[in-house]
Amino acid sequence: MDSLGFDKPAADTRIVVAMSGGVDSSVTAALLAEAGYDVVGVTLQLYDHGEAVARKGACCAGQDIHDARNVAARLDIPHYVLDYESAFRESVIDDFADAYVRGETPIPCVRCNQTVKFRDLLSTAKDLGAEALATGHYVRRAMGPGGAELHRAIDDTRDQSYFLFATTGAQLDFLRFPLGGMDKAETRRHAARFDLPVADKPDSQDICFVPNGSYARIVEKLRPEALTPGEIVDRDGVVLGRHDGIINYTVGQRRGLGVGGRHDDVDPLYVLRLDPAAHRVIVGPHAALAVNRVSVGEVNWLGCGPLTGWDCTVKLRSIMAPVAARVTATPSGAAAGAGTGAIVELADPEFGVSPGQACVFYDGDHVLGGGWIKSEPDAQAA
Repeated sequence: MDSLGFDKPAADTRIVVAMSGGVDSSVTAALLAEAGYDVVGVTLQLYDHGEAVARKGACCAGQDIHDARNVAARLDIPHYVLDYESAFRESVIDDFADAYVRGETPIPCVRCNQTVKFRDLLSTAKDLGAEALATGHYVRRAMGPGGAELHRAIDDTRDQSYFLFATTGAQLDFLRFPLGGMDKAETRRHAARFDLPVADKPDSQDICFVPNGSYARIVEKLRPEALTPGEIVDRDGVVLGRHDGIINYTVGQRRGLGVGGRHDDVDPLYVLRLDPAAHRVIVGPHAALAVNRVSVGEVNWLGCGPLTGWDCTVKLRSIMAPVAARVTATPSGAAAGAGTGAIVELADPEFGVSPGQACVFYDGDHVLGGGWIKSEPDAQAA
C-alpha cells in the first residue's frame, strides 16, 4: 500500500484534484502527477461578480480559472471547468446573507467545503472514475482504529482543520491532503521546482466572493432588511444611540459603536449580543462577554464511540489556540455520528463567543468534529 493508502500502481489510480488556481492546489496536482498518478484537474466556476473577478486574492473565478488551466497545461494533465454557480449561490452565498440577517457571524469557507466541494465535487470526482479527491488544504488524513481520521497540519500557522470540521467519515475515506505534512515555504519551493506559473501568486482571501472586502454590500443586495436601522442599548434596555443595520456589528466588537465607547464612564463598551427581531445592538462592559457554556448545533462527530461526555480541547474561532472543555451531546444527539446538538462547558470563560462561528473539538491533533455556535440564552451564561 502506498503513502496515500492505495494498493495498486499509481498509474492505475485516478485522482481528481480540486484546482482553485492558487499555489497550494497547483502544487498538490504537480506532486501527484510527479508520483505517477492519473491526475485530472477540476476547477469550479463559483461566481462571476465583475469586481470580485478583478480583485487580487479572489479565487474560483476569472483569472484563477485561467491560472488553473495554465498549470494543468504545464503539468500535461486533463483539466475541466465546471459551472457550480447555482449550487454555490444557494449553499454558500444565500446562507452567508441569511446568517447576517439572523444576527450571526458566518464562516462561508466552512459551508463551501461542507457542500459544494466535499459533497458536490466529491460526487463529480466519483463520476469521473476517480478513487480519491485531493485538495490543497493544510490538514492531515491518518488511519485510526475506526478508519480515516482528520488531523491538524504539521504547521500550526497554516492549519485549516477548523474550516473542515464538518467533513464526514465517509468523505474522509475518499479525500487526500498531500500538503498537510509541510509548511508554506516548502510548498513554494515545490512550486518553483515545478516552474509553475503561479509560484509567486499571493494567497487567496477567506471570503472569495466579496468584492473589495465589503460583505455588507453583498448582504444589502441580497437581504435589504439586514440594513434596517435600530437602537443601540445597554443591558437594561437604555437607548444609547442608533445604528444603520445589525450587519455592521459583531459580538465582541469595540470600535465604531458611535455611542461614546464607555460603560459607567470607565469601562469600554463592547457588542454583547445582536437582537435581529428588534433590530437592536446590545452593548456592555468587557466582563459581560464572558461565556463558560456554549450551545452548538449541526454537530458532526468524528470521534470513536458515542458523544456522551468528552474531555477535549475546542476552538471557538479560527485564530485562537485550543482551550480545555467538556463536550456532551444533547438528548437528541447522543448517538455517535448522528449528533445534532451538544453543550460545550469551558474550563475557563472565553470572551466574544459569536453565534454563527464554529466550535471545533480536538483530542491533541485529532479533529473530533464540531458544530455551529447557537444564540440561545442558555449558551450565554457567564
